[in-house]
Amino acid sequence: MSNHLTMTDVAVNCLLKRKRELEFKKLRTEVAKTMKIPEEKMLQKKSQFYSELMLDNRFASLENNKWDLRNRRKFEEVHIDTSDIEIEEDEDDMIDPVDDSGLDIPSGEDAY
Repeated sequence: MSNHLTMTDVAVNCLLKRKRELEFKKLRTEVAKTMKIPEEKMLQKKSQFYSELMLDNRFASLENNKWDLRNRRKFEEVHIDTSDIEIEEDEDDMIDPVDDSGLDIPSGEDAY
């Protein structure tokens, strides 16, 4: 079995040590320092690391690009209420009705 930690595992440890939220750039720098990843290599992995934080349910994305552990936050701080979001439907996204006039489609009691 391997003892290799992922960047997100190291990020969890960094946040546990700090006991408070941390800006993404500082978190990335601490992870790179802990894992001995050269800064130029970490810059190449910046998008990957950010995506992994977003997808990992251990983390909470906060205002001003700060991150913390989700279990240290109240539900209201990390939950996004989507009920007020209005979705505009683009005419290009609308599905045109199918012309079925030439098809022999069963109807009435024959329909199933």
